[in-house]
Amino acid sequence: MHFILIAASCVYAAVLAAAVYFTRATARRVAGALAGGVTVAIVGVGVETLAHMLGWWRYPSVETPYGPPLMYPAVVLLFSALALIGWRVTRRFGWRGQAVFLAALAILGALRDYGWAARLPELIVFAPGIGPALVDAACWVGLAALAQAVMRWLAGPARSDPLARRSGRRKPDENYAKLLK
Repeated sequence: MHFILIAASCVYAAVLAAAVYFTRATARRVAGALAGGVTVAIVGVGVETLAHMLGWWRYPSVETPYGPPLMYPAVVLLFSALALIGWRVTRRFGWRGQAVFLAALAILGALRDYGWAARLPELIVFAPGIGPALVDAACWVGLAALAQAVMRWLAGPARSDPLARRSGRRKPDENYAKLLK
């Protein structure tokens, strides 16, 4: 069990590194995303405890009502990456893009969780019925929105900062003008 959670943290660290690189986030934006991920992990302990008390899901490998402690570094890394991806989607497509991003995250996140529950029942067990699945999907949306809100609070709105790695590059219209000569 511990190996899987450590491996997940390594995978999510790589995902975060890729998100930082491909979103061209500034250092301030990355710091905001990490703060959002930490906030999600802290709030996540409460969410997991509530879900356990209400019988929606539980973690058989631990005696506590919240998940295994090694799970939370992976949560920080994953939700930091999701905050950066959501920031770029919002920057490019506005609130409609954000809505589509969160809707897709609700579906894919719940499918991911139920897939892991089917493969590793010692990791997490969901209660039967549609209710826990809807709560899980709502958690994905709510926690991703929380990570983005913390990032926005610390780093500003989506369009407020320039993209990183701009120095030394020409503007696209200058490149196009050079081609026409």
